Amino acid sequence: MVTHVTNRFDAVDIDQLRLLGKLSSGQRIRVMLDARELATGLIRGRLRRRYPDLSLRAINMKLIEEVTRGE
Repeated sequence: MVTHVTNRFDAVDIDQLRLLGKLSSGQRIRVMLDARELATGLIRGRLRRRYPDLSLRAINMKLIEEVTRGE
């Protein structure tokens, strides 16, 4: 039985890795936290458009459910 594995990730950007490698640990953490904030903000905005009548708490719960499922 042959199983095909698909790559779920984009190719590694060597230039980006070099730039990140020049940053201090704290700076790399800041970049990661900024990226996380952008991603959660985009998801939250999409959920608000999809469910305009939900409270912020309910939107946040949907965000957690979605991230937990890995969508």
